Amino acid sequence: MLRINRENLKSSHQMFWFLVDFLMLGLLIINLAFIIWDSIYNFIAVQNLLKDYLPAVQTAYNPVHERFIFYDMIFVSIFLTEFVIRWGYSVKAKVYDRWYFYPFIHWYDLVGCIPIGSFRFLRVLRIISIGYRLQQYKIIDFTNTKIYRFLAFYFDAFMEELSDRIVIKVLTGVQHEIEQGSPLFDRIQNDILYPRREMLSDWISDRVAQAAQQGYMPNRGALRAYLEHRVDNALKQNLELSRLKYLPVVGPTIQDTLENAVGDIVANVIHQILNDLASSTNHAFIEDIVNVLLPDPNTTEEEDSNQEALITLIYEIIDAIKGQVRVKHWRKNLP
Repeated sequence: MLRINRENLKSSHQMFWFLVDFLMLGLLIINLAFIIWDSIYNFIAVQNLLKDYLPAVQTAYNPVHERFIFYDMIFVSIFLTEFVIRWGYSVKAKVYDRWYFYPFIHWYDLVGCIPIGSFRFLRVLRIISIGYRLQQYKIIDFTNTKIYRFLAFYFDAFMEELSDRIVIKVLTGVQHEIEQGSPLFDRIQNDILYPRREMLSDWISDRVAQAAQQGYMPNRGALRAYLEHRVDNALKQNLELSRLKYLPVVGPTIQDTLENAVGDIVANVIHQILNDLASSTNHAFIEDIVNVLLPDPNTTEEEDSNQEALITLIYEIIDAIKGQVRVKHWRKNLP
């Protein structure tokens, strides 16, 4: 339900102008209703219908219809008077840098006052501007009304449908350009990524170290136990190793020793690798990987195969983005 916040109205120090806004809002609604009714009455069929069923209404309103311009000019004169008063106040209060800025900024007020045909319906812009000003000062909150939520929902749905189609069209064009050998790919690789290889290496190195520290260090005991368990199961399923237990006296001992040694070696190797990744020593390793992925543009060795693989990767990434764009999020909010 639409309510007036009286506290904000009093604290705004513009109570007089807001009261004028409410008065103008009421006059505008009455004026637009009068214009709409007169436009409907202008049809001969409506006049005949009223003459047959409501002759008193037709007799009373017909003189008003004949002098419609006169009555409409009464409203126009009120609107223009209010416009001039506000203009004078803006000049006195120095609201704008120049005295003549006001009519250009509030052009919709003047255009709506033109008493010609469809220009009259532009007075609805004045209603919108008054409503926006009242909403901006939190005198009235339109966002809690059912009409606003209804219109906002379908406006968001329309904008999502429109933007999705535009994005998909653009991404499809990018894919087409990549297939046709667009220089965009070379510019991304040679002009953007290659000059920043060192920065990429530092960033990836830091991210890998952070991920290893947060993911491995707190769980290294559990990971070691898991690796030893998996290695132990794998060795027990090995046919050659299982035959050792048939050796007299030392067979079972050798089998257990090998199982423990292999499990310990695997766990230690994994532990050392993850420790290296979690420290600053991983930078050289990451830098080598980045250098392989972003080779010197002057080097032509395996350039075609690498470029084709990277183009395929980019193409698939764009396909994935298009698939996500096609998801209609607004449908999830349907009642």
